[in-house]
Amino acid sequence: MSSQFSLLPHRSVISVAGADRVEFLQGLISNDTRKVAPGHAVWAALLTPQGRFLNDMFVVDAGQDVFYLETERERAPALARKLKMYTLRSKVVVEDRSAALEVAAVFGDDASRALGLENVVTFADPRLPTLGVRVIAAAGQAATLLAAHGLSEAPLAAYDALRLPLGVPDGSRDLQVEKALLLENGFDELNGVDWKKGCYMGQELTARTKYRALIKKRLFPVRVEGTLPEAGTPVHQNGEEVGEVRSGMGDRALAMLKLEAARTGPLTAGDARIVPEIPTWMRLPENPSP
Repeated sequence: MSSQFSLLPHRSVISVAGADRVEFLQGLISNDTRKVAPGHAVWAALLTPQGRFLNDMFVVDAGQDVFYLETERERAPALARKLKMYTLRSKVVVEDRSAALEVAAVFGDDASRALGLENVVTFADPRLPTLGVRVIAAAGQAATLLAAHGLSEAPLAAYDALRLPLGVPDGSRDLQVEKALLLENGFDELNGVDWKKGCYMGQELTARTKYRALIKKRLFPVRVEGTLPEAGTPVHQNGEEVGEVRSGMGDRALAMLKLEAARTGPLTAGDARIVPEIPTWMRLPENPSP
């Protein structure tokens, strides 16, 4: 597939600037901010103290003692306010940059040629190489810049057509706020959790679910045979509710499913048949708990 790009209007940017930015975020989010370097981002989540999902974000070095947090646009103002509450005496300044910056994804066989473009911040998606490169540019400029470098623009649906079969969640479209657990949603295998970094908010439950093998359901990519069910539609197996459909498009979707149900089928949601797939990156227990 030749490289193309999609603007991601549902994503935006918060800046965290200052000498204490690394340690400030280190105590809050699920990944190790000490690993962030020019061109090398980490994917992470902010959790409730009880270990439930609040926000996902890419953390990238923007230079001059500034980190950019690429996150959901609709929920960015609330996230910025929450981060400001935690600054206390830390030497950091948190600012919602949603009006000033925009985000694009470059994907395809030679997406890496977008890395290092001038006047923008670029980084390889740390989750899967297939997801390509993210670009943060001044508002209104990403499409012109990327087109000038020989990349063709594709609608957001083209990016979703890449993401959905891979089983990769997209913020609160797929993760229920204040309910979702990271390890049910691929954050371990997709490099969203660092197990050696030490304490952060919600770390205790996240670690317990891993080391006690408490995961009983997972977010799966699924093929939809029939009419695509709306997000939130229950999934049934032999009359029993075993999961729920999340984001989808056409004949592909993501669904949160009980592990045993995903393995055994058949599954239905509304009038459609749901066929789970196991992506190559996903690690499942051989004998899931009932």
